Amino acid sequence: MTVSTPVNAEQAWRDLQRIRVPQERVYDEVERSASGGPGATWATASIMWVFLVVTGLELPKWGVWLALAGYLVVLGALARTYSRRSRVRLHHSRCDWRMLASFLSGAVVTGGTIVLSGRLVEPLEPMTGALVQATVSASVFVLFVGPLTRWSMSSLRGREGRPAGEGAGR
Repeated sequence: MTVSTPVNAEQAWRDLQRIRVPQERVYDEVERSASGGPGATWATASIMWVFLVVTGLELPKWGVWLALAGYLVVLGALARTYSRRSRVRLHHSRCDWRMLASFLSGAVVTGGTIVLSGRLVEPLEPMTGALVQATVSASVFVLFVGPLTRWSMSSLRGREGRPAGEGAGR
């Protein structure tokens, strides 16, 4: 026995739009707050700049470890602050290959810049070399992170048309 329900196409379209508009707002909020805004990028770059200047001053080994511990604590506090500001919480299954690729490529580019600029400024005095290395590395970080974050977050909006079962197991 088959039971059929008449479907009003216009009403179905209105229902779909009523559901879709809040979904678009969620995507807009995710894209807006994905990186914490430009303030998070500049704060991270300035923290990195200070760390690189301090470590470029030829500190003893315990001083380098102390600077590294302080750097990680300050970065952790910054991450915690900006994660609490976001009103949207994404489930971990929303992280995809673009986010992983952006993180890894950012680490490679920033780390490569730090190493390469460190080798290039070796003949300079420690203070001058540290300032040049920190400035170049922080600049590359700022120029690289903005476009890359927008690219990695744009993949979220592209998923809205995917069938429900396609991403369910991730």
